[in-house]
Amino acid sequence: MWKYDPKSTKADEFINHKEILDTLEYAREHKNDPVLLREILERAKERKGLGHRDASVLLACEDAAINQEVEQLARQIKQDFYGNRIVLFAPLYLSNYCVNGCTYCPYHAVNQHMPRKKLTQEEIRREVIALQDMGHKRLAIEAGEDPVHNPIEYILEAVDTIYGIHHRNGAIRRVNVNIAATTVENYRKLKEAEIGTYILFQETYHKESYLALHPTGPKHDYNYHTEAMDRAMQGGIDDVGCGVLFGLDKYRYEFAGLLMHAEHLEAVFGVGPHTISVPRLRDAEDIDASSFTNGIDDATFAKIVACIRIAVPYTGMIVSTRESQQCRERVLSLGISQISGGSRTSVGGYATPEPEDRRSEQFDVMDTRSLDEVVRWLMELNYVPSFCTACYREGRTGDRFMSLCKSGQIQNCCHPNALMTLKEYLTDYASAETRRIGDALIQTELEHIPREQVRSIVMEQLGKIERGQRDFRF
Repeated sequence: MWKYDPKSTKADEFINHKEILDTLEYAREHKNDPVLLREILERAKERKGLGHRDASVLLACEDAAINQEVEQLARQIKQDFYGNRIVLFAPLYLSNYCVNGCTYCPYHAVNQHMPRKKLTQEEIRREVIALQDMGHKRLAIEAGEDPVHNPIEYILEAVDTIYGIHHRNGAIRRVNVNIAATTVENYRKLKEAEIGTYILFQETYHKESYLALHPTGPKHDYNYHTEAMDRAMQGGIDDVGCGVLFGLDKYRYEFAGLLMHAEHLEAVFGVGPHTISVPRLRDAEDIDASSFTNGIDDATFAKIVACIRIAVPYTGMIVSTRESQQCRERVLSLGISQISGGSRTSVGGYATPEPEDRRSEQFDVMDTRSLDEVVRWLMELNYVPSFCTACYREGRTGDRFMSLCKSGQIQNCCHPNALMTLKEYLTDYASAETRRIGDALIQTELEHIPREQVRSIVMEQLGKIERGQRDFRF
């Protein structure tokens, strides 16, 4: 009899269609089983995660009381491992040239209406300076798949350019990379370029749907795309970011597949994804999201976030400006640890914004607030906005990061650094009202640092930042 094997190196086996269908049937049969649901919740309280079957049962559960407990547990797990910190980043679109035929993305090759653009290194420099002037320290670079316009050499040169730009007190300290699936050799090159996390969304784990949604171009190869994270880790990149585009296929199927992918990486490489993103399909020029029939409402979206947080308690979770302010506020406490702010989804959109030209955007942004407004909003909700990237410079990646996270020791690094990077932001970039709220929040948070020695060091660093003496170890 066939048995699911997460250690298999073949995509069709570690994301097995029959296993997912069996999982969904199991979840349907047991979604209102009070004994099993109670057993699953008790295991979840151990903070060691859940397998895809147990997590799928929780997602399918219709019992209001149990669902309330799921949300409460997700909030507690988020607090236990990530505290009240929220890491901020921005996407940087380098090029919208693309040879793929993805039916949900306006970059698709047959779109004759989109003005195609690829940033020169000087244009990248201008974009990065604009982002630095906002206060950003962490970027995720994006580019369409095009071996002529966007070869790996172009991406590597862009990373080098970004790291080399120091403008006033600004510096991008970490560049994450979201580009198409590539070879082990190219992943090694990205590792040597000192990128942060390699990000690649599966879009959908349902193979039949995947092939239909990607009718042409190299992305049509489901197995090559799905096995990309294996090659990235073989190339030395130990922090990878997974995700699906909710709305392309049935969300319960995607949820199970996403967790199976995390289980596979853990089984083979000893560490699962560093982050999981949960984007939802949005309108764009040439794309009508309502024509896709698998969209999910905000309540379902929030439950997905809560169940992912319980299933993979140590993994960072990202929600972007695809979501509205109201929706983002709802899911922050349920498991989200990173958000974007002040985002532009067009090539060249920061230095020369063209809000009237929707044709060049990859998707409609739902949260259009500035970074300053997002930072102030987070603090008003009692979160600590963090611009920290120290783990990457200190080698706390992959299994080293996860071991610290699982032990709870990572907060000893993250919380003090979050306060110091917030102070940098407040001093250099914040509006007067944001700075007032932020300085008060920092004073309150200092009282929550339990060790007097650590608190003294942080206070000393805060004073240096105030006086213009910068230490870029954060």
